[in-house]
Amino acid sequence: MEQRISLITLGVTDLARSRTFYERIGWRGQEVEQTVFFQAGGLAVVLWARESLATDAGVDARATGGFGGIALAHNVRERDEVDQVLAAAAEAGAVVTQPARETSYGGYAGYFADPDGHSWEIAWNPGFPLATDGSIIVPDFGTA
Repeated sequence: MEQRISLITLGVTDLARSRTFYERIGWRGQEVEQTVFFQAGGLAVVLWARESLATDAGVDARATGGFGGIALAHNVRERDEVDQVLAAAAEAGAVVTQPARETSYGGYAGYFADPDGHSWEIAWNPGFPLATDGSIIVPDFGTA
């Protein structure tokens, strides 16, 4: 298996509400067969009905309440952008679950939850600079 992620699919309870939320924070999506696709750098974020995603994955959707044990990260180029993105997300209907704060790695980060409770970390990390296309490269930490 190649070391790559192609798509991140978020199971949502109301496709129209979720699409509206992501578009209000500046993303542009395309709906195809009751699924919304957002180009996100070199991968795609997909919104799909939670029940349909659970059925497709062979899991019980009723057992997925609460924290799902995953956080999506959006790194920004400048420290001030963290506060700007968190504010825009809150204005669009997100719940800021962790206000921006200094981090142990010398950065600055906070979290919000989208309308379906998916956790997004918004982070400025001086150790992971972004390329012009928005991609990051994990630095060599000097460990094997």
